[in-house]
Amino acid sequence: MSFVQDRFVIGFWPPRDFASEARYRTLVEAGFNLVLLNFGNQPTAPRLKPLQKFGLKALVWTEGGDPKSWPTDKNIWGYALQDEPNAAEFPKLREQAEAIERLYPGKLAYVNLFPDYASPGQLGSPDYKTHVRQFIETVKPGVLSMDHYPIFKPDTDGRDRYCGNLAVMREQSLAAGIPFWNYFNTMPYGPHTDPTESQLRWQIFASVAYGAKGVLYFCYDTPDGGEFPKGGGILARDGTKTRHYEHAKRLNAELRALGPTLMQLTSTGVYRVTPTDTPAEALKGSGLRDLKRDKVDPPGDYLVGAFRHKDGRRAVLLQNYRFAYSAWPTVVFDAPLESVREVSKETGKEAPVRDESPNMPGLQLSLGDSEGRLFLLPS
Repeated sequence: MSFVQDRFVIGFWPPRDFASEARYRTLVEAGFNLVLLNFGNQPTAPRLKPLQKFGLKALVWTEGGDPKSWPTDKNIWGYALQDEPNAAEFPKLREQAEAIERLYPGKLAYVNLFPDYASPGQLGSPDYKTHVRQFIETVKPGVLSMDHYPIFKPDTDGRDRYCGNLAVMREQSLAAGIPFWNYFNTMPYGPHTDPTESQLRWQIFASVAYGAKGVLYFCYDTPDGGEFPKGGGILARDGTKTRHYEHAKRLNAELRALGPTLMQLTSTGVYRVTPTDTPAEALKGSGLRDLKRDKVDPPGDYLVGAFRHKDGRRAVLLQNYRFAYSAWPTVVFDAPLESVREVSKETGKEAPVRDESPNMPGLQLSLGDSEGRLFLLPS
């Protein structure tokens, strides 16, 4: 029996022992649905009860040891084996994954991989794509996962590389027939500035555009250690909520509304429209014929994910690539407008597309800073 993902994942790092029901309630109120638990030597039974009460799923950080001693429960999706392994460790991880298959059928053997800016020495592979492919071939995971934290600075923009890493995950996960998740940055540390809500939104919807079936915040609790002197996770070290808590709560509400539809989609392509591109050329095959602009607006900057729905329809995720400005394109679908539906980020329901500037020719749609909007088109 293989692991089956039944919901769009909204999770986080680091693994924690959530010993009180109040801590679980705080998670649920922010819209998280997957927790990474580290029980240590504490008894597990009392700590599993809130999972069922709040409808949460969990991955248990195993810290090695005998797999026969690991806790099991219907709300435990699986076991987190290692973070960022070198390729030399893949055979060992396969042995652990096989043990999980024997002892806990249907549970996930979860491993998170390096980002593409890791060195060949860290990877133990000549290049990143080879590293991911070797991991899949050797370990045979039920989910592909990595962490990538783009830089958001006026003189250093790491977003294109983030998209490049997502492209590798998309390609390899589609080839293997498994979903992929990714961690994204939520806090200041090392060379990273503290992301704004718009920069969090950008990372999330870029992942969705590439077909991710889960996103994980780094970090929920603020870790100790010299790398994080500013703090700034979703919760401060003393457990109080930072501004990122409300950011996550708003963004997670949108993901939970879109999630049931996203889980029915298979990526068929990703299209980038830069300010110097001719949109009609860049969008060929995407489901959009054109993204026109009013003469007073700057050239458009967009990311477009194309998908196939399980029911045969097509889907398009249109994202404003800019995180500091809104966009107001005239959108031309490759299907009659009356046949196109938008999936609401408030309710998750489908509705006819509304022209947001009816006094102008064509269909105008507004996209806030970093916003993504999901549309369903006929097959």
